[in-house]
Amino acid sequence: MSEIHDAMFRALSDPTRRGLFERLCREGDTTVVGLLSGAGVSQPVVSRHLKVLKSAGLVRDRHEGRYTYYSAERAALRTLVDWTSEMSGFWNDRFDDLDNLLRRMDQ
Repeated sequence: MSEIHDAMFRALSDPTRRGLFERLCREGDTTVVGLLSGAGVSQPVVSRHLKVLKSAGLVRDRHEGRYTYYSAERAALRTLVDWTSEMSGFWNDRFDDLDNLLRRMDQ
C-alpha cells in the first residue's frame, strides 16, 4: 500500500477527524470556529485534526482576510475507493475459488 493510502487511512481512523471530514463534506467550507460546535473538543484539538487531514490530502484551506476556511477534498477519496474495489475483487475471487473447491470435495 502506498504512503498516500497509509496517510488517508491513518487520518480517517480517528473518529473525531472522520467526523470533521464528514461535516466538511456535508456542510461545505467553514472555519475552525464553525467546526467547534458539535465537535466535542477544543479549538486547538480541532486545529490539530485539520492539520492531519490536510497533510493526508483530505482537506484544503484558503485564507480570506484573517479567517481560514477549510473544505473537504472529496476527490482524494477516489484512491481509497479504487483500493477497496480492488480488494473486494480480490476477495470475491478467493471466495469463488473456495466455493468451487468445496463443491468438488462434496462430489
